[in-house]
Amino acid sequence: MSEVMIEPATAERWDDVQHALTGGGDGKSCQCAWWTLTNADFNKTSADERRELLRDEIQAGPPPGLIAYVDGEPAGWVRIGPRTAQVRLSRTRNIVSTTTEPLDDPSVWAVTCFVVRREHRKQGLTTALLEAAVDYAKDAGARMIEAYPVDTSTGTHRSNELYIGTLATFLAAGFTETGLRKPGRPLVALSLAA
Repeated sequence: MSEVMIEPATAERWDDVQHALTGGGDGKSCQCAWWTLTNADFNKTSADERRELLRDEIQAGPPPGLIAYVDGEPAGWVRIGPRTAQVRLSRTRNIVSTTTEPLDDPSVWAVTCFVVRREHRKQGLTTALLEAAVDYAKDAGARMIEAYPVDTSTGTHRSNELYIGTLATFLAAGFTETGLRKPGRPLVALSLAA
């Protein structure tokens, strides 16, 4: 049985963040910048520039994500933080029209990205990362967490589409579906209010 630990993505763990992001999928090129940049800004930046933006974000703190370790090796990543720090969310029409929460409320957090290295997939790391992300948000004072997963029970989906997580994973973690952004793309939320 492997030992799984999940830790905040701090400046001291920069090399671990990079190892987690570069093991398959778009993590290496995106550097988890998709939700933090406008479309125009994302398209103007290179992968190297996005890597430096993520490094700056991590160094400035607080940690914008968590790293999963399997037997001490960085194996996965989740982005979790205030929705206000992820500017693309407030510019995505189907999110704006579906959310019931004020877009400028920093107590509403969002889980927007998962990366699990190929050799560690199908071991429950996404579930472990999501559980840790909920605890992290709760400890930081978040009131609500939103997410924008894919409903894999409908149609077919490329693996690169699943970086936002699957509906089944979020429902199993206690999130509820609060709206449908477009077919197969629900909005889910979890209240952290005591």
